[in-house]
Amino acid sequence: MKKIKAVIFDLDGTIGNTLPLCVKAFRNAIEPLIDRKVTDSEIIATFGPSEEGTILALAPNHYEKGIKDYLLFYEKFHEMCPAPFDGIRNILDFLQHKNVRLAMVTGKGKHSTRISLKKFDLDSYFEIIETGKSTGPRKPEGIGNIINEFVDIHKQEMVYVGDSPNDILDCREVEIPVIGAAWAETTDVEKLEILNPDEIFYTVADFRKWLMLNV
Repeated sequence: MKKIKAVIFDLDGTIGNTLPLCVKAFRNAIEPLIDRKVTDSEIIATFGPSEEGTILALAPNHYEKGIKDYLLFYEKFHEMCPAPFDGIRNILDFLQHKNVRLAMVTGKGKHSTRISLKKFDLDSYFEIIETGKSTGPRKPEGIGNIINEFVDIHKQEMVYVGDSPNDILDCREVEIPVIGAAWAETTDVEKLEILNPDEIFYTVADFRKWLMLNV
C-alpha cells in the first residue's frame, strides 16, 4: 500500500458506538406508530439506506412523524454515546497535522449525522461528508464523489475505514483500499475477516500505530 494521503471514515461503529443508540431511537419512534413491538433484528435488517429507509420499511404510513420522532429520540438518547471511541480524536488530530485529507461516507441521513458529529465535537474535521439516502445504500457513489473531488490523490493513496462487511465490498467496487474497523462491540468480526480487507484492526490504538507508519 502506498503512503496514505486521504482517509475516508464511516461513522456508526467506526467513529463512535452509535448503533445501540440508533436501535433504541428507532424503537421509541416506531412502536407507538404501528402499535406493536419491533425487535433489534427487524430494525437492523433495514440498515443500508438512511433512517428514512428504515421508517419507510417499518412504518410507511407514518413517514413524516416517524422521521421527526426518530431524530428527536436520537438526540435525546445520545447520552448513551456521549463521545467517540477513545483515541479517535487523537487520530483525527494526527492526520490533520500530517495534512492528510479527511472525509466521511456514512449510510446515516444528514440530520442524524450532523447531530452525532456535533455531540462528538468532530464536525470541523471532515472536508467532505457524504450521507445516505432513503432508497438504498449509496456508499460506492459517495466514495466515488470523494475520489472525484480529491483529484490530486491516487486511489491507492486513499483508504476507507469501516466496520461493516458491505464497506469492504463497496470499496472493492470503487477500487480503493479498505480497513476493517473491528473495535466496536457491535461489529461482526468474523464476517469482516472472511472478506479479507487490506488491513483489519481490533483496537483504535493499533489502527493509530499503523497510520503513524503509513502517512
